[in-house]
Amino acid sequence: MKIVFKKDTKDFHKDVNSAVNEYFELSGNTKKANAYMYFKTFFFLSVLIISYLTILFGGLSLWLTYMAWIFLGLSSVFLAVNCGHDAIHGAYSDRKIINKLMSRSYDLLGANSYMWSITHNVVHHTYTNIEGADEDIESIPFTRLTPHKKWKPLYRYQSIYIFLLYSFSTLFWVFTKDYKKFFQKNIGNYDNKKHPIIQYVNLFLFKGIYYCLFLIVPFLVVQMPWYLILGGFILSHLFEGLAIATIFALAHIVEKTTFLIPNAQGMMEHNWAVHQLYTTADFGRKSNVTGFFTGGLNFQIEHHLFPSICHVHYPAISEIVKRKATEYAIPYHEYDSFFDALKSHIDLLKKMGVKPME
Repeated sequence: MKIVFKKDTKDFHKDVNSAVNEYFELSGNTKKANAYMYFKTFFFLSVLIISYLTILFGGLSLWLTYMAWIFLGLSSVFLAVNCGHDAIHGAYSDRKIINKLMSRSYDLLGANSYMWSITHNVVHHTYTNIEGADEDIESIPFTRLTPHKKWKPLYRYQSIYIFLLYSFSTLFWVFTKDYKKFFQKNIGNYDNKKHPIIQYVNLFLFKGIYYCLFLIVPFLVVQMPWYLILGGFILSHLFEGLAIATIFALAHIVEKTTFLIPNAQGMMEHNWAVHQLYTTADFGRKSNVTGFFTGGLNFQIEHHLFPSICHVHYPAISEIVKRKATEYAIPYHEYDSFFDALKSHIDLLKKMGVKPME
């Protein structure tokens, strides 16, 4: 079914866009990366490189080497969500070549940036929290995240085992998901049958580079049995997967957000912009630490409305968005902290795990 959003009869989207543009005009700030963003890029890239070199040449004990693997996994996440994510949205720079270069951080860390631009930028950002159409909620197996999904007895325990699933998410991503999605005919409502020839090359080329850098090179260089090196690689991904899946889940799969579906004719209840506010939540807006590590994904409302604006500006424009939402009587969902959102995520999983009344 083709999904259609209502027209913006209240002009909320136009009004909030004007207000945000006015903020940038009056402040003189660029909408793209600034010095703080460059620092974050340098910081996370440095931690990643140091961790990688420590694994290869540190000659440390097993447990210290495994700590380096953990730092490698976490720095991979934070580099991806802070820099690669912005770049794929065109938010890092006004120059396409810079965005393309920074988006390669996804490819070099095992995830295909082209498929991410489809599954996330196009599918998720358009059909947020719509059962059967939103790739981000459809890609989590063995779970019931919305009231529209058929209940199964296994779901009673999903609040317990889901974090184990999260931990394996990037392992699945780099070895299976990208290939599966690339050759899948449809992703939700998106026609995925045709890809440029260069994307076939990029898919296998960068996957090969990733496997060489993070598996073959350690096997050849590190003076440890192969199974301990493989264990470090898996450990790295367990922390990486848990971190990135949790960050994205807290913005949409929480109690305050809504899981809307189209009517029989495919028409949604709201226009696209208003739909984003019903289905999205911010968390830890006042926490500089949360914003530093999550790449501004704790300002998910602002990100969905303004994906081409670098996330370092979201704290400022969030006040504008919140004010405009109040003026138009549109909900603005937020949680005071990361842990408040995490608790709400777990509580929602528990509720969705309960068998509905017949």
